[in-house]
Amino acid sequence: MSERVRITDVSPRDGLQNEPARVPTADKVRLIEFLCATGVDEVEATSFVSPKWIPQLGDAEDVLASLELEAGREGPALSALVPNEKGFERALAIHQGGRPLKIAVFTAASETFSRKNTNASIAETIERFGVFLPRAFEAGMAVRMYVSCAVACPFEGAIEPGAVRRVTDALLALAPGGGVDVEIDLGDTIGAATPESLSALLDAFPEEAMRRRIALHLHDTFGRAASCVRRGLELGVRRFDGAVAGIGGCPYAGTPEKPAPGNIDTELLVGTIHDAGFETGVDMDALKRAGDFARQILAQCRAAAVKGGAS
Repeated sequence: MSERVRITDVSPRDGLQNEPARVPTADKVRLIEFLCATGVDEVEATSFVSPKWIPQLGDAEDVLASLELEAGREGPALSALVPNEKGFERALAIHQGGRPLKIAVFTAASETFSRKNTNASIAETIERFGVFLPRAFEAGMAVRMYVSCAVACPFEGAIEPGAVRRVTDALLALAPGGGVDVEIDLGDTIGAATPESLSALLDAFPEEAMRRRIALHLHDTFGRAASCVRRGLELGVRRFDGAVAGIGGCPYAGTPEKPAPGNIDTELLVGTIHDAGFETGVDMDALKRAGDFARQILAQCRAAAVKGGAS
């Protein structure tokens, strides 16, 4: 039997958060429902960030309330990004209301990026998480920890792999038992990774058990994401993120006039994994339907933005 690889689709959150016009809540819910029918292991549904900073995700509770999240349900795990204690309280209310929810926290391996993205240093972001993560673990919430700029930063350039490992170890120190049940998600935020730089990054994580807990969050800015998936598989990584239709990505990697390509398309991701001889449990036809719907949402959103700008 072929070895199984775990897939998380981040398009409802990372894919939509920077769109210029508001995406209706009903469309977000429908996209998540399409994704839940594909066989992916997890869908990152939203973020509990302040609507002041990301208005697009101001409907987090409404989105989650419209989904079937009861304990014991079949289908993928649903997760949400949590930037701080206030966001955690919102996520916890959903989880304790009988709707199981995984949370994701995020920092960066670049000090400059951390300050621009969160208005806090790396140490300050980790300190913030230490305030509420014990309560998350006590409540039985699964946790993912993102480290952005794991390969390169749009402001600082190449990032030293040892710096990524140090940030990762500081995050894992917040979890019981050294974080043995925590997923570490290494983000190639601007799509700078090559198979060679990815190998160098993973050299900082030589333990086989650690590599199997690592997820790679790749952006396809320069068309190298698929080759990086193959290298990750060769080096023992068994978790990957994608976004249908390749939507989303880092706003710092392009311009408003010429946005950079976003996350690796989940169809490309899964196809690459299957071609390498691994299993995912993902239905490619269902994935295509989800991608088609995501493209429809984006076309409507961008048409509305153009119309609004012309009025």
